[in-house]
Amino acid sequence: MVLSILLGYIEGILIERKKHSRLILAGACCIHLGLLMYFKYIDFLIGNLNAIGLSIPLFHIALPIGISFYTFQILSYLIDVYRKDCTAQTNLISFGAYVSMFPQLIAGPIVRYADIEEQLKMRKVTLRKLGQGSMYFIIGLAKKVIIANSTGAVFEEVAAMSTGSLSVLTAWVGVFSYAFQIYFDFSGYSDMAIGLGKMFGFEFKKNFDHPYVSKSATEFWRRWHISLGTWFREYVYIPLGGNRCSVSRNIFNLMVVWTLTGMWHGAAWNFVAWGVYYGVILVMEKYVWGASVEQLPKPVQHIYAGAVILVGWVFFFSPSLGYALRYLWAMIGGGSGIADAQGAFLLFTHWLLFVIAAVGSTAYGRKLLNNAVRFSANRTVRMTVGAVLYIGIFFLSVAFLVTDTFNPFLYFRF
Repeated sequence: MVLSILLGYIEGILIERKKHSRLILAGACCIHLGLLMYFKYIDFLIGNLNAIGLSIPLFHIALPIGISFYTFQILSYLIDVYRKDCTAQTNLISFGAYVSMFPQLIAGPIVRYADIEEQLKMRKVTLRKLGQGSMYFIIGLAKKVIIANSTGAVFEEVAAMSTGSLSVLTAWVGVFSYAFQIYFDFSGYSDMAIGLGKMFGFEFKKNFDHPYVSKSATEFWRRWHISLGTWFREYVYIPLGGNRCSVSRNIFNLMVVWTLTGMWHGAAWNFVAWGVYYGVILVMEKYVWGASVEQLPKPVQHIYAGAVILVGWVFFFSPSLGYALRYLWAMIGGGSGIADAQGAFLLFTHWLLFVIAAVGSTAYGRKLLNNAVRFSANRTVRMTVGAVLYIGIFFLSVAFLVTDTFNPFLYFRF
């Protein structure tokens, strides 16, 4: 990370001087992407070469913490300097603070330099922001340790079974559990990052906008991991030509973006398949069945989007493509029948958790929380109730942490 900071700092200043700026930018992109490729994908590449007959020893390199995120942040900074969307940072400490900012360093959101350029120079740290940041942080903590860890435990029970023994009910309980786990895990981390940023006077953009209320895969990706989607749109999709080109070229652009999105998440073929899957779905929604889906009743649109999203999560959590296909086969009855005692037990013992997770993944969850605080017209009463409520949520989260084993954020691995 220190090497990347020093390189990015020097490269930004050189690019702003305009002399050979395009060549410097191209070289900088090769260096930073080369570092990312080396640490994250070298063993994946060697493994695939060995699969076709070679015998190259694996490097077994540890992945530097946060490299996927800070590499993209540095690249966005350099490209924005080249485009004159921002000026090069001449203060090494300020640039280092931007790259290594601990609230969002490890799992995002990906922050563009242009969005916090002025905040690095001047920002206000106030009691109001400290309070707002604390509330964001507490909600994010509760999302992670209460809901994400609990639904994750249900998923782990299902994942421990062989796919051939899964009934349709059990398989669907498993994928629903994972969907809730990854949403509350990642959005919880993002809320904690936004909250910590507020405590220090920084304003980060939201990274999630209730993605599970979407009516299509296209809408889902406008609401899920917004900072990553924005990065690929601004720095890959639009430079390739975006949608201002022929249909065939636009399809090519979309498939490139989504293949890279899948690869960004991990060095494994299941992530590549996950990216390609969404690329195909988004192309089909844009050019084939999207208009027909929009004509359907809204509940049917939600069911369609939910099915597409859940199938995608199967590719995402599977250790291999073969496992993903076997799990999908179990979801449509290719396992051990429609329902079994295990699936019924998991469903009926965790139904309240699923209801809480379902409500919490919509705007109604935050509204219920806000209404609980604002029920009184008296400001003192509202403040007292709010303090008691959030402190209560905080200590409940601590209680869950105390009784739980080590359970890191899912996106730490990416």
